[in-house]
Amino acid sequence: MSETVVLYEGGLRCTARHEESGVTITTDAPKENHGQGSSFSPSELLSVSLGSCVLSLMGIVARSMDLDIAGSSATVRKKMANAPRRIVNIAIDVYVPHPLTEEQATKLEAAAHACPVHNSLRPELCAPITFRWHKS
Repeated sequence: MSETVVLYEGGLRCTARHEESGVTITTDAPKENHGQGSSFSPSELLSVSLGSCVLSLMGIVARSMDLDIAGSSATVRKKMANAPRRIVNIAIDVYVPHPLTEEQATKLEAAAHACPVHNSLRPELCAPITFRWHKS
């Protein structure tokens, strides 16, 4: 089991330190929710986690095929709702700037959909993933 301590700094800002590496991240409430908007909000961090997870899983599968997908990107768009305040949509557009066979693209798409962050989200949260592949 993984463990991280998140510290409330005050002013709607939190920090978390990765114990193994010492890397620290900061979250700040967005301006529309009384924060300063000076860093990722917690809900943005969830969206970023989803995009990172998708690309990481694709990278693992790409490596198993001796394929380098460095430079690939995931654009993540998050939509919020109120009453209760929650994320209702996280749309991900994945772009791989390398030529791929149909079989490689199929395997990479399957990897993206196997992302544990994606699989941990509530079923009613709409989280579509679209793919754009390099055109030769």
